[in-house]
Amino acid sequence: MIIPVRCFSCGKVVASDYVKFTSKMSEIRSSGREPTAEEVAKTLNDLHVDRYCCRRMILSHADLIDEILPFS
Repeated sequence: MIIPVRCFSCGKVVASDYVKFTSKMSEIRSSGREPTAEEVAKTLNDLHVDRYCCRRMILSHADLIDEILPFS
């Protein structure tokens, strides 16, 4: 659905980092390849997402809002 504003475990704001993370990953995908694990880790490190609970929030989010909006 919609990315939560804060991490469920520690309370750090992750919504702004999610937007930056997805834009960086879409840049990599626009070059015609999938991002490697090292690129994903480097991007999260550059965004200062250090805790594994916050990384989980960003990496495991499934953006389904575009699929749900037509039904409202």
